[in-house]
Amino acid sequence: MLRKISLLLLICFLLHQNIAYGEDNQQSIYDKRMALYKETEQSSGVPWYYLAAMDQYERNIRSVRKDIPKKPDAIISLYFKPEVWAGPSNSSDTLPHAISLFGGIGLDGDKDGFANTNNDRDLLHTAATILKKQGTSEDHIKIMLWEYYRRAKTVELITEYAQIYRHYGRINLEGNAFPLPIHSDHSYRSTFGAGRSFGGRRIHEGTDIFARYGVPVRSTCYGIIETKGWNRLGGWRIGIRDLHNNYHYYAHLGGFSKEIQLGQIVEPGKVIGFVGSTGYGPPGTAGKFPPHLHFGMYKDNGYTEWAFDPYMHLSLWERKERANVKR
Repeated sequence: MLRKISLLLLICFLLHQNIAYGEDNQQSIYDKRMALYKETEQSSGVPWYYLAAMDQYERNIRSVRKDIPKKPDAIISLYFKPEVWAGPSNSSDTLPHAISLFGGIGLDGDKDGFANTNNDRDLLHTAATILKKQGTSEDHIKIMLWEYYRRAKTVELITEYAQIYRHYGRINLEGNAFPLPIHSDHSYRSTFGAGRSFGGRRIHEGTDIFARYGVPVRSTCYGIIETKGWNRLGGWRIGIRDLHNNYHYYAHLGGFSKEIQLGQIVEPGKVIGFVGSTGYGPPGTAGKFPPHLHFGMYKDNGYTEWAFDPYMHLSLWERKERANVKR
């Protein structure tokens, strides 16, 4: 019996050590990134939070795109196609003068004589040079983001991330909250993909969390409010964009929290509204179904945006929050 207890204590100790190591390792990565952003800001004049936002956007699309090489352990995730970096017919070159001769954009950021896509300082220096081409004001940077990406949504996302990073003054903004207080009386199950008929045949793009009228609805993430107002299907609804290209959609609200505004930065647990039964009609329509929160999640991959089942995320967030309460 004593042996079993000792073994159990050893396992618990090792698990705790692994978790602590993982947290320390992630913080070390954040520290290295931040140091590189600040260093590049100092040398280029481009605000660190725009460099961080562009890098985070590229990290996000790497995780869901098959046409971009994966670099899960990279400090900096900026990606330039070989023919863009080194020039057409010269895609493997790392010599700055040859890259320039062939029309490439790759630059030597650490003055080692090479412009290498595996060098974080080279990547950031090249990105900063692109962003500051017309100046380092926000408007000038947004113009160059458009020139580089040629997609309005991408410019919007990077600008939003920059606002969030600037607001908090840091990049280690992780963590989530269940959208309803965990002590509330609520229930939900996976209903993603179920058929719906109002407004035409369609599938259910989310999870319905049933609760009483007036139960507070909370932000599940660090993010920025992209949409707020009435939707014929969703009633009073709010959309929040997080730092991982995910759009968190809260629908059928009975109302909004008074201080919540479009463009406002929020964090996990921030009350944004209240459970209701609005929707399926013109503004003010309510009561066509029992009170509940419709929660949806959508992912942007740099080309398009699609819905995915949020059930596993909801279940995980709830379990973690309950576990933290018990400690």
